[in-house]
Amino acid sequence: MDEGSRDALLSVAEDLRLRTGQIVTALDLLDEIAVRERVPPAAILSREELRRIIGGSGSGPARASAFLISLRSIRYPRLAAATEELRAEISALRLPRGVSLKLPKELGSDELTISIQAGNPAQLERAVAALTEKIGGLARIFDLLGGRG
Repeated sequence: MDEGSRDALLSVAEDLRLRTGQIVTALDLLDEIAVRERVPPAAILSREELRRIIGGSGSGPARASAFLISLRSIRYPRLAAATEELRAEISALRLPRGVSLKLPKELGSDELTISIQAGNPAQLERAVAALTEKIGGLARIFDLLGGRG
């Protein structure tokens, strides 16, 4: 890594208070992006989307996490697009309060976690009925997770 890129990464690591594992992840992602795009890491770190996160408000850990998510999106654009499509499909289901869907981490699996929070049998019945009513949309999400969408 050239000196300018090292300095830029050091500055980001200090600003975000990156932990050792996060620095290693950032280095790997930056290296892969730099090779693919044939640009130095300093050029990647100067992108507006990253600068907004680095200089933004919020806690250091939250900004560090957002920074790594953004780097992953740059490195894996198709994965990022698939994740956004899945989130849009989940949002379009308009599930009731107390019913939530959780995508697998980094889409590393085709399993979807469905959670129901109910305080009484009537709430549970409404949640199950809502899920049953949305089975077509849920099937679409499973198809997308399995790469068939």
